[in-house]
Amino acid sequence: MPGRSLATLRAAITAFFALDGFLFAGWVVRIPDIKHQTHASAGALGLALLGVSAGAVLTMTLTGRLCRRYGSHPVTVVCMVVLALSVALPPLTRSAPVLGAVLLLFGAAYGGVNVAFNSAAVDLVAALRKPVMPSFHAAFSLGGMVGAGLGGLVAGALSPARHLLGLSVIGLLVTAVAGRTLLRHEPPVPPERAPAPGSEPGGGAAGRPGGRGLVVVLGLVALCTAYGEGAMADWGALHLQQDLAASPGTAAAGYACFALAMTVGRLTGSALLARLGRARTVIAGGTVAAAGMLLGSLAPSVGAALAGFAVTGLGLANLFPVAVERAGALAGPSGVAVASTLGYGGMLLGPPAIGFMADWFSLPAALTSVAALAAVAAVIGVTTRRALGR
Repeated sequence: MPGRSLATLRAAITAFFALDGFLFAGWVVRIPDIKHQTHASAGALGLALLGVSAGAVLTMTLTGRLCRRYGSHPVTVVCMVVLALSVALPPLTRSAPVLGAVLLLFGAAYGGVNVAFNSAAVDLVAALRKPVMPSFHAAFSLGGMVGAGLGGLVAGALSPARHLLGLSVIGLLVTAVAGRTLLRHEPPVPPERAPAPGSEPGGGAAGRPGGRGLVVVLGLVALCTAYGEGAMADWGALHLQQDLAASPGTAAAGYACFALAMTVGRLTGSALLARLGRARTVIAGGTVAAAGMLLGSLAPSVGAALAGFAVTGLGLANLFPVAVERAGALAGPSGVAVASTLGYGGMLLGPPAIGFMADWFSLPAALTSVAALAAVAAVIGVTTRRALGR
């Protein structure tokens, strides 16, 4: 495929990553309004919100199979259309059970599109022969920041129904433009990724002894990263406010520091990967994140804790992109599906696990589990150094 076509394809895939983050963040900032509208208790809302996670986990493996059969580009477009349409549905619900059913559809589309466009990105990265996977995930982070910022600006002026309907329209328009590019191009297949005569397409490392195990190990790296993201999103502000007596505004800045640092880390991730390679990036990232979270959870002052949160974001930034890219390179869409499912499982596991540990010990002690899993990711980087390669 000519270089110009690859550049066009890269722009289209980047647009899908950014749109995914934009739509998801736009929904998240309206959760309090939806809770009030449905008259749901905190427990009922929590069960309804599990619909997003359940839908995503249920469809991720299925999406890997669909990508192998129909191609990652058409599956990306179809899943994004469903995601854009479904984001407008929560304001139409009037009870927690109906909200949960709607979020099951939303989560299914969200999980599906994440596997599909990560598979498309893996193929493009291999064709470009450049470590640009973090740039796609940076686009997701930037889209999320824009979606959250826009949601905060319009929350007082627009009802949830009008706001999310507007997001739906934007999503469909972006999908129509970027989707045309995806549908016009077949995923690029470099010579070394082409199947050998008599081999099964998409087999990759999954067909070799130990190959599937290696993909699962890479998925554990994604799990360690997503565990930290989920924990920071749900418990970081509470730690600052409850344990360090920070003001509500300062406490809210905790996650902002983490998210901004993660975005910066992903924007510079391609240069970092080119310099260090995958293995050393995972080892360094896990080590930095572990040190940062120990500071963030155990520091006696708000300033030091905020610095620790930022360091944690920088450390975790490129672990998930590296894990997904390598799993996809080894086993195609199936590898992406396995790594994504385990990663999403980590995001599910993190918040409740932190809550239980906080009850048993304390919240600062519970947050050190983020550091422990970041260290596990670093150890995996050491033990799989040869398989990760450059």
